[in-house]
Amino acid sequence: MNTLGKKRWIIPDGFLPVKSNGDFVSHEAICVLNIGERDANVKISIYFEDREPMEDFVAICAAKRTNHIRLDQIQDQWGERIPIGVPYAIKIDSDEPIIVQHSRMDTSQAEMTLMTTMAYPLA
Repeated sequence: MNTLGKKRWIIPDGFLPVKSNGDFVSHEAICVLNIGERDANVKISIYFEDREPMEDFVAICAAKRTNHIRLDQIQDQWGERIPIGVPYAIKIDSDEPIIVQHSRMDTSQAEMTLMTTMAYPLA
């Protein structure tokens, strides 16, 4: 049994910049590590300051694998994407224990920035 990882994670700060500079696209990623023996079904919910949440993004992280889920590319079952230029927060639910890291590549200025942090584990 996999005792490493959690099934629920929170990332309070999300933002996809409107502008990108040069050949690199500004984006964020949820980096998932599944060291377990079973595939993890991952549900991603996006919360906003002034609108209803988007709760139907899904991904799979195969057993003993990683999945870098690009938040500028993910779509829900209706083809909706996370809006750009709007602050949001993220909740990740998994049916298997996983480890989650959050990364942001901001290329909106010539001095590009890469930020990464561990998500907050809940359960």
